[in-house]
Amino acid sequence: MRKITMSAPIVEMDGDEMARVMWSWIKKELLEPFIELYTVYIDLGLKKRDETNDEVTYQAVEALRKYKIGVKCPTITPNKDRMIEYGLRNLLPSPNATLRSRLRGTIFRTPFIVSRIKPLVKNWQKPIVIARHGVGDIYEAIEVEVHPGNKLSVFLGEERIYNNVFESRSAVIMYSIDEASIVDFARSVFSYALENGFDVWFSAKDTISKKYDGLYKEIFERVFNDEFKEKFKEKGLSYSYFLIDDAYARVVRSIGGFVWALKNYDGDVASDFVLSSFSGSIALSISELYSPDGVYYSEASHGTVQKHYYRYLRGETSYTNPVGLILAWAKALEKRAILDANNELLLFSRAIPKAIAEVIDVDGYGTPDIAKIADPPLTVVSTLDFIRLVRGKIEKKLF
Repeated sequence: MRKITMSAPIVEMDGDEMARVMWSWIKKELLEPFIELYTVYIDLGLKKRDETNDEVTYQAVEALRKYKIGVKCPTITPNKDRMIEYGLRNLLPSPNATLRSRLRGTIFRTPFIVSRIKPLVKNWQKPIVIARHGVGDIYEAIEVEVHPGNKLSVFLGEERIYNNVFESRSAVIMYSIDEASIVDFARSVFSYALENGFDVWFSAKDTISKKYDGLYKEIFERVFNDEFKEKFKEKGLSYSYFLIDDAYARVVRSIGGFVWALKNYDGDVASDFVLSSFSGSIALSISELYSPDGVYYSEASHGTVQKHYYRYLRGETSYTNPVGLILAWAKALEKRAILDANNELLLFSRAIPKAIAEVIDVDGYGTPDIAKIADPPLTVVSTLDFIRLVRGKIEKKLF
């Protein structure tokens, strides 16, 4: 069988723990039998980041800027416990935060919908895409712990705008966002919605955060009115702003079918809520980053699956859901194929989600996280067996 060739590479960013193990299985079992896989490999595993003092993360940024398309495996953002566990020299920052900030990216998280798994919110009929501003908020904040008697003053020029003497142990956090970044975010959201036929909701709390959240609201309205209003009208699409607490109530009453744009922290929280409510498992979803410079990379929406990794190390069979990782590879290959006008690669990449859906919906197989909540229930298979079932479907479809 002749393999599909690639004329340009994908930036492959490897990760940690069970996600890293599944990553290698997907390449070996599902991709390499069919494709002469061409990647620029960068190891973003925790040990490698520690060895290089995080320099490897910045190498990934430059590679993405050069080659435009990437795919990322979930990585560990260490806390003190992880620092001890892995014998780290440094308490490293989040590689996701670095990538998103440097690329000025917007993250779009989309549920993967299959017919045998009904949304937990029964009236949801269409996807809800979470658009998360990938920069700012607490992820780039300055945090200070203060103690009784400490004094904190904040000056704007020569004007003192805040002054306080603390009577008890307290924590202080400060973060900022620049207007250009919010403009990029708004344009990415409206462009994505226009391309995919979605309405847009944006939510914040400008009644309380009159300056910070108020700036977001103002810029979204301006960008929409100046650049997208007529285009949305032509396609019968709409833009709405809701206070974030009101938005949550509206989301659970809606039928779906919109992009829900949120600030960085709000999007982090809402994406897990929405994605798990659609399928009962965040593994049935895809996360994509778009930058204003044309850089794109995809990743699974979940983390490194730490507990499953410990079981794997004990020699137990893995039953971790690999769908999110498979979808990440499929989307990166699809974007590479479109950019390079590679029709064979495009057909292959688009066959993967269809094969996954058939394995679940038609053949009735799945990993334990989705097997019991499916209707009717699925036959439980291991991680490797699921990957091989998807491979079998692709062989029948294309080869």
